[in-house]
Amino acid sequence: MRNSLKSPLFLSVMLSVALGLTACSESSDSASADSASTDAAATSDTLDTKFLTIATGGASGPYNIIGTSLSEIYVKTFGVNSKTQTTGASVENVNLLTQGKVDMVLALSDVVTDAVEGKNNFDKPITNIQQIAVLYPNVVQIVTSKDSGIKTIEDLKGKRIAVGDQGSGTEVNARTLLEGFGITYDDVTVDYLGFAEAADGMKAGKIEAAFFSSGLPNSSLMELEQGLDLQIVSIDQDKLKEIIASKPYFKTFEIPVDTYGNEEAVPTAAIMNALLVSSDLSEADGYKLTKTLFENLDGLKTAHQAANDISLETANDGMVAPIHPGAKKYYDEQAAK
Repeated sequence: MRNSLKSPLFLSVMLSVALGLTACSESSDSASADSASTDAAATSDTLDTKFLTIATGGASGPYNIIGTSLSEIYVKTFGVNSKTQTTGASVENVNLLTQGKVDMVLALSDVVTDAVEGKNNFDKPITNIQQIAVLYPNVVQIVTSKDSGIKTIEDLKGKRIAVGDQGSGTEVNARTLLEGFGITYDDVTVDYLGFAEAADGMKAGKIEAAFFSSGLPNSSLMELEQGLDLQIVSIDQDKLKEIIASKPYFKTFEIPVDTYGNEEAVPTAAIMNALLVSSDLSEADGYKLTKTLFENLDGLKTAHQAANDISLETANDGMVAPIHPGAKKYYDEQAAK
């Protein structure tokens, strides 16, 4: 028996067991260290990234106002070099994010759906974007003058209309809604104009109606209301529900009384806005950016009324892009409380 204890085979077996135990211990220690490192990074007051550029939209739109306020919050909280970039909005924003030219963007959910699926403005599925949050509804606001005779979306046929910047979220959902009501761009005269330009065109009588897709209220429309007898065009809700069956990112909505001097609520459509980041953003940064967003909602609400509809309770409902792991960690923590 003593000899067998000293045999080469026995010693070899014991050595293997010892090495296995050591490896298991090291693996466990390494996993614990990684977990501790991630948790520590998530609670630190700095970001891994040193720059945070947020792509927004036109200078007068809610995207730019809310994006600028969010950027200022991130600067104050983390000392990061954060700034906003005015753009043609949703389609351009997604492309900029995909190309690595910006770090965070606001975009409409219909455009993001197209990007993820590789449809319409996107030649192939976009795979390097992730979603931080569902924000507030962009309300489709179709406006004209009261003496135009235009009251419903069907009345736009044969008219000269502004549909937003080419490739913008406004233009995408304008085209989709028109087609849903049997109207193509061949049936109207289209001008690709942003909010401010469209308002100017309305004032000058160069266009008969315009699409504004934004949070409520839209500052360009508020200014336009002062010098024009404004009429908000209604969208039939039963027909809209038929469109929603194949375009689920739309939802029924009513523009409240007196938003633009309107005496009655006006039925229309809305699309939820998405806050997106690059999939290269670290989990720790995604967690901190999401957490800071919801801990500073009061500041965003002060910046623009549309932010009143941003809610933690609905922020991860109806996401159309893959959720960022850092955002998921934050939502999971909040759900567990």
